[in-house]
Order: sequence, then C-alpha cells, then structure tokens
Amino acid sequence: MARASLDLYRVEDLLTDEERLARDTVRDWVEARVMPHIEAWAWEGRFPRELVAEMAALQLLGATWTEYGLPGLSQVGYGLVLQELERGDSALRSFVSVQNSLVMYPILTWGSQEQRDRWIPSLARGEAIGCFGLTEPDFGSNPGAMRTRARRVADGWVLNGEKAWITNGLIADVAVVWAKDDSGSVAGFLVERGTPGFAAIDHKGKYSLRASVTSQLSFSDCLLPLSARLPLANGLKCPLSCLTQARYGIAWGALGSALAMYHAALDYARTRIQFGGAPIAAHQIIQERLVWMANEITKGQLLVWRLGRLKEEGRATYVQVSQAKRNSCWVARECARLAREIHGANGIVNEYPVMRHLMNIESVYTYEGTHDMHTLILGEHLTGIPAFLPPCQGEP
Repeated sequence: MARASLDLYRVEDLLTDEERLARDTVRDWVEARVMPHIEAWAWEGRFPRELVAEMAALQLLGATWTEYGLPGLSQVGYGLVLQELERGDSALRSFVSVQNSLVMYPILTWGSQEQRDRWIPSLARGEAIGCFGLTEPDFGSNPGAMRTRARRVADGWVLNGEKAWITNGLIADVAVVWAKDDSGSVAGFLVERGTPGFAAIDHKGKYSLRASVTSQLSFSDCLLPLSARLPLANGLKCPLSCLTQARYGIAWGALGSALAMYHAALDYARTRIQFGGAPIAAHQIIQERLVWMANEITKGQLLVWRLGRLKEEGRATYVQVSQAKRNSCWVARECARLAREIHGANGIVNEYPVMRHLMNIESVYTYEGTHDMHTLILGEHLTGIPAFLPPCQGEP
C-alpha cells in the first residue's frame, strides 16, 4: 500500500530548487551513512567523529556564509539541512549547530581579522572543532549571574571558572568562552586546547544525546594572551545573540525528529496486525494519534519556513525564534511520546528509533532556553510585562 503524502499544504512548493537539493542530499547521506549505525553509536555512547570530514565535504559547516569561499546557502536551506540531520539523530544536528551558530558565528561577528583568518577556514573544513562555553553548573537560564571571571594582567588575561553541559567540549580544538571581565561586563575569549589551566571533562551517565559529546570545562588560573579576546564582543547580548542563531536551527531540527517519529509510527501501525487480522492503523484511536502528529508537523513546517524567509530578509526577531523553538520542541516531544504508545512494548527497544528520539528530545526541549523560558519571552512580548526574576546584582 502506497504511503500518502504528509505535505497536504504543498510546503514543497515554497522551496527553491537549491533548497530541495540541499535537503535531499543530506537526507540521502543520513540514510546511507548514519541510519545503519546510529543505534549502535547511541548504545555505546560514541560520537561518530569520522563523519565530521564528510559533513564538511557536504558544505554543512559555515553553510550560510559566503566569506572564505563558503557556499552561502539560504536560511531555509540551512534549516532543511538541520531537519534532515536530526531526523537521523539530535547528536548530528547538535554538532553542526554548535560549529555554525555558536563558534563560527561569534568569530565572524566579533572576532579580529587574525582570529577569523586562523579559525574559520579550518572550522569549515572540519579540521578544527569548536565548542561554546556559557552555561555553568549553577547557572543555565540565568547566564548573567555567571561566576567565570577574566582578570586582566600585564601579559594577557587570567581565566577562572567552570562551564557545564558543553557540546563538543572534550573534542574541541577551540572553545568560545564567556566570562565577566574586571568591569563586570561579559566578554568572549577563544581558548585553545592544551592551554595550561584549561581542562575538559566528559559528562557521565547520560540517558539522552548518547551519540553526542557533552562535557564540563574548567579554568584554573588559565593564562590567555591579549589576542584571545573577541575584540568586538561586549556584554551579555553577544552570547545571547549566538543562542538566537542556534535556536533557529533547533526549531528546524526538532521537526526532523518529529518527522522521524511520525513515519516510524505510521509504518509500524500499517504493518502491526492485531484483533482479527487487521493492522492497528485501521483503529480510530491510532488514526487520531497519527492525524495529530501530521497536523502539528505541518503547522510547524509553515512556521519555520516563514521564520527562515524573515531571517533572510533581516527581519526575524528573537521573539519569533523563541516561538518557533518552543513550538517545534513541544511538537517533537509529543510525537515521540505518541510514537512510543503506538509501538507498544516495541517502542522501548533499539530495534526501533523511538526511545532514542524520545530521550534526545528531552534534552532539546530543555537546552538553548527551556520551554518555560521561551514561554516567558513570548509572555513579555504579548503583555509588555516581564515575568522574569529581577536580574542578579552580584554574587548569590
């Protein structure tokens, strides 16, 4: 029996030929290079570092820029790329998101010419890997209260502090680290692997994002040269704008997870025979769940497509990005839950992709701004009244 198209609203017609080519190329690559192995990688807790060079060859690193010979893919095209990566696994989308939005973006935006020349080409080729250090063990949603400090000395900066939940930390060649300087302003620094006083430690015991590298970073009297500071980065707005870039990608990526769960549930429901020889897809309660998934995915696709076009026009706002990230992660979380229910007991074994996506989306639902924090961002926009706690005025 042929599978009916999910694209009831012809979202496909809204895409350019280049965007469809980028999506389909990455989809085929994920199908050939990722899907045969991803369950084993997740079970082993191993990031497939051997795929970094292949992702670079596909021009996924630095995809939206034109500097340094980068491809200049549209924002919608980039979103579709991340959708297909996360359809495979959140770990792959997380890697590309961090490399692009949290490492290359701040270097290109606030870095010196020397910093850009040194790092951007090697990051784009996958010869160097980066990470982003903002979150701390005690401060996630409240980064302005960070304790990491950068003290100016005669020959540079001395960095002290800790960062937590850092994607790529253990394998990174350079870390973009945010710290408060002597004036209390947030500043950005490029900290290279091997710098004395800098250490990366693997986070143990994860049930989620098993195929991703997640680390803690520590800085103990870590001496950096003057040239390590991002000269144009000044204030908390800089790392927060990096998060806005990353959240845009997550809004697309989470829909990739939702699509994976919809298709897995549909295929299972059409082949699982119960109660008198009919597939469970013939039952009303299963059809209701599939319809809910398809309905919300379609609405999410239209939302991120419009956001992408606004971003291309330079008119996207962080509030719009929050709405898209919040919606996509909620939809993906619910699709994973419904897919698990449709699969019954089979939903908990790695013969099927359901539990892996269900565990992954719990992290994606939380990182880069929790669901509740994005709710408050939207709430302030709608009411004009901030519901956040007063900003921290000093050390707690």
